[in-house]
Amino acid sequence: MGFLKSGDVINGREGTAFITIDDRNIPMFFLKNIEATVELTKTEVPVLGKRMTQQKVTGAAGSGSMTIHKVTSEFAKIGISYLKSGKIPDITIKITNDDPQSTVGRQSTLIKNVLFDSIIIAKLDVESETLDEDVDFTFDDADLLEAFTD
Repeated sequence: MGFLKSGDVINGREGTAFITIDDRNIPMFFLKNIEATVELTKTEVPVLGKRMTQQKVTGAAGSGSMTIHKVTSEFAKIGISYLKSGKIPDITIKITNDDPQSTVGRQSTLIKNVLFDSIIIAKLDVESETLDEDVDFTFDDADLLEAFTD
């Protein structure tokens, strides 16, 4: 039986993230945090002879959120471009956890067909020393490009 070594716990600051907007690969140096989740859609299945209702997974939905430092105009460009052209670019986000102190290796996840729920095109805040933006999004596909080792 093995035990978790403290050095193998992944440091949340170690890694990279890239956003691809219409084939332009942009390092997300402005990222504070990001999380993507697959929520399972379940249907209740009553079964004869069982007192408990069973569940069957019948679909899924992808959603996520991130907080960014307001140091890029990439998101504002998407919002303004949509207003003018009616087009949303193809967006993917690649997130890699890569803590050099850990022996479990790295994990890279590609989130595909990202759509932002809303886009801030301008912001000021006299009570804030730094400007940040909260960005919620949905996605409809993902790939695990690299997995942690066991």
